[in-house]
Amino acid sequence: MKKILGISAFYHDSAAALVIGDNIVAAAQEERFTREKHTPDFPVQAIQYCLDEAGLTIDELDAIVFYDKPFLKFERLLQTYYSFSPKGLVSFLKAIPVWIREKMFLKKMIFDGLKDVGDYNKQEVNLLFPEHHLSHAASTFYPSPFEKSAILTVDGVGEWCTASIGLGDGKDITFLKELSFPHSIGLLYSAFTYYLGFTVNSGEYKLMGLAPYGNPKAAQTASYVELIKSKLISIKEDGSIWLDQSYFKYATGLKMTNNRKWAELFGFERRAAESDIEQHHCNLALAIQLVTEEVVMKMAEEARRITGADNLCLAGGVALNCVANGKLIRNNTFNNVYIQPAAGDAGGALGAALAANHIFFGGERSTPDGYDSMKGAYLGPDFSDKEIELMNRKVKAVAQKMEDFDSLTPLVAEHLQKGNVIGWFQGRMEFGPRALGNRSILGDARNEEMQKQINLKIKYREGFRPFAPSVLAEDAADYFDMDVDSPYMLMVAPIAAKRKKELPENYFEMGMYDRLYTQRSDIQSITHLDFSARVQTVHKETNPRYWELINAFKQKTGYGLVINTSFNVRGEPVVCTPYDAYRCFMSTEMDYLVINNYVYTKTAQPDHQNREKWRVKFKMD
Repeated sequence: MKKILGISAFYHDSAAALVIGDNIVAAAQEERFTREKHTPDFPVQAIQYCLDEAGLTIDELDAIVFYDKPFLKFERLLQTYYSFSPKGLVSFLKAIPVWIREKMFLKKMIFDGLKDVGDYNKQEVNLLFPEHHLSHAASTFYPSPFEKSAILTVDGVGEWCTASIGLGDGKDITFLKELSFPHSIGLLYSAFTYYLGFTVNSGEYKLMGLAPYGNPKAAQTASYVELIKSKLISIKEDGSIWLDQSYFKYATGLKMTNNRKWAELFGFERRAAESDIEQHHCNLALAIQLVTEEVVMKMAEEARRITGADNLCLAGGVALNCVANGKLIRNNTFNNVYIQPAAGDAGGALGAALAANHIFFGGERSTPDGYDSMKGAYLGPDFSDKEIELMNRKVKAVAQKMEDFDSLTPLVAEHLQKGNVIGWFQGRMEFGPRALGNRSILGDARNEEMQKQINLKIKYREGFRPFAPSVLAEDAADYFDMDVDSPYMLMVAPIAAKRKKELPENYFEMGMYDRLYTQRSDIQSITHLDFSARVQTVHKETNPRYWELINAFKQKTGYGLVINTSFNVRGEPVVCTPYDAYRCFMSTEMDYLVINNYVYTKTAQPDHQNREKWRVKFKMD
């Protein structure tokens, strides 16, 4: 079996993954180690972790695979500037020297980065470069439980491709249709992210979270949808799109949008970051969400038509749009839908390695016996009690070690029941953007104040941001209108009818925060304004410790679900080490921290009230 390292780097969300044959041994984003969110840097520490997890050196690898083809990207850059000339001269003069200095010498940059990992024989390195959307396609099809499947990849842009339809059959992937730059639903969504005051390549999930605050009954929302579809985008029946580039700047400029034309079109200026969010911002967020869903549905229907497959595999950044995913699944275009949990560029590292194994080397593929071969996405590092004890001594922490896990879960469940917020750190770190119960902050979904409390006192982020539930898989249908598993928190489902509260008649005329704090269900803190939730189903087979905790909470309260949000504060990556978890605990108003079987409180901690000290000391901000 071939030992293959996959790498994504130099754009955003750098990562590394290691496979031996089709066994995924390890995968992690570089940001988790460097503590720089969405870092584009060469993933030195992620690579070192993957090699250590497998017990390998660089010289023992059969191949190192980069997730796209830099020369094709350079070709696109040159041709785009030529096509749009003389526009974009300033951007051209800034971009080309960077490409010549860095991207054109990518092999050298990779070899230099590997030197920081360890000594190796450069002459023996087998360096491979699959195309970007092949890496995405491989990342979702090969770990899926399907022998044969349609594959849909949708993102901003790879080299030229912005979306693709393919067919996976056994170990083979065949591309059947592609959409090319500059026409991209991912870039369109990012343009709205930018115009509504969020950061491109990281704020798209904020835009998705803002959309439920839009009024679906408002004439303004309908007008925005019509303006988008009549002025910005032409949508074809097969899901292909055409974007009017006079409204955009991303092809040759340093901005996403032509702000003057957008202001004329929508009637308001681009929202400044951190400024107040008004109803027209919410309505525009809802409008682009609805348009995006329409495009994704049409692409999926075209994939079904040209492949005839019963199954669909999804990847690419747009595949992280959980609302669109939920509607696609409920639409029943396909019998089964599988979505790569690390669907964005980080997952490209894994896909590149798997593509090399099955396509370049011709390695056989074994279809997983269970849900998939991602191992629950728990592919990052874990930490022993000895390492935790060393950390405790270093920071002079006071912690109680429970005798066993059976005595831990009732205690933590009781803390949750009393309205406390818990930092929960167990086992291997998750790969991908979602915390799935190993690096999570937990709360009681029934508590009406919990959404506000976690946002403002722990996460230090915008108060409108929604939270997701983790629910026992066997209990999911009791809370949500869904009949499929969602282990990776990648689909939004409606709240079950019996959970809903009756809304006041003037609900949609109320201000956004008045609506947010209006009682909507008996699981208020995870119920979005449109009576939906981004659901994670927790399975005893893939995460028994997390399942046991939620089950212990159910024994006390009758509710088999909890709030689950990522263990971090705004601007920071999800915690990786016990040290990261402790400093986050001490610098927020979190009530308890649990690492393995250790329970931490602040009442006996040194300087427990001095949160600013911990932020400064450990550079939290």
